[in-house]
This record gives sequence, C-alpha cells and structure tokens, in this order.
Amino acid sequence: MTEHGGAADQPQNTPRSRLADYAEMSGPVQSASSSEAAGETAGGGGEPAPPARGEPEPEAPGAEADDSGALLDDPEVVARKREFARLLGEFRRTAVLVPLGAEPGPEEERGMLTADFNGIRFILAFSDEQALARYAQARGEFAREWSYRTVLGARLLDVAVPAAGVPCGVALDCADGTDGMVFPPVTGIVPDAAAVDREVGDEARAG
Repeated sequence: MTEHGGAADQPQNTPRSRLADYAEMSGPVQSASSSEAAGETAGGGGEPAPPARGEPEPEAPGAEADDSGALLDDPEVVARKREFARLLGEFRRTAVLVPLGAEPGPEEERGMLTADFNGIRFILAFSDEQALARYAQARGEFAREWSYRTVLGARLLDVAVPAAGVPCGVALDCADGTDGMVFPPVTGIVPDAAAVDREVGDEARAG
C-alpha cells in the first residue's frame, strides 16, 4: 500500500469514525479474497486488485470492434456503456469518503489512501461508513479509528487525479467485489491531460 496526497478539498473538520459497530453490521468477508477485495495486500506481498467490471464480448469475424475487442453494435455492450455513463455521472455528483494515509503528521498534511495496481495508482473512495467498514474489516483493522475526508466525486476525478503526477484513477468501494466501481485514467473519465490513452489516440489520429 502506498499513501500519496492529491489536490482535493482540504477538510474543514476531518471526521473520525470508529468502525467496529459498522463492521459488525456489514457481515463476514470471505477470507480467501479479502486482500484482493480490499484493494491491497498486507505487507506489500502481491498487487492490489480493484474490482473488475465485466469482460468484453469476444469479437465476431467481420464485425467492427473497438480497441478492447468489444463489438460496437452489440446490444449488451451498448447497454453496458450506457450504464457505466450513468454510474459515472452519479459518482461525479456524489460526495464520497476518502480515508487518509497512515503516515505520521497533522491530518491536514496527510495524503489520501491509495493503492497501486499494474502501474496505475488508485485513490480509494467509499460510498459511506458501512462501505469503509467492510474495507477496514477486510484488512483486520476495523477496531481502530479511521480519519477521512468527504470529497465530491467530480473533484477527485478532475483535481486529485491530475495532481497525483502519475497515472491515477479512483476505486470506489473496493472491498465490495463486483458491487464496487473502478474509474480508470482514460479519456471521458478524467481530464485529457491525465488520461493514459490520450497519447495513443493522438498518434493514431496523426497517422
């Protein structure tokens, strides 16, 4: 796990939440996948695994497909893209909880909690304290106090992500498996200057 700061709203009054009660309400977390669901591995052994969305449909012979191999005219793909666009819009309009990193120092100087996965840094965000409690439970740390900031989703994507200085996205509710969401640093989700696919797209158009 790595902790880094991002340019986001500074907390006016950083809440502290003792999550034991919430963890008890959250139900058990499967031990076999708890570290992956939590978006990190203890002690740095292995890589964090943000929740994955559905795999793209295989390309049919002669059918037009995008770079991922998904059929552009496949009704399921179209519906999936529309649903993701809806969820992205909802996330941008919603205030989420962003835990602070564990490095020492005043809370106002502590960075947001992040996890690196396949060369991309993800800011860990949670819909509510129950979702944060599930993450804390997966880490075996729900008995301690967690400090967090409340940040608008749009500000995370538009300000904190570019300020990271490395390819960076946002993982929402990463302890919830397929119920979580990943917002990768690609065009249409983050500013063009922070999108990892922008240079490839520009070169293709120039050619």
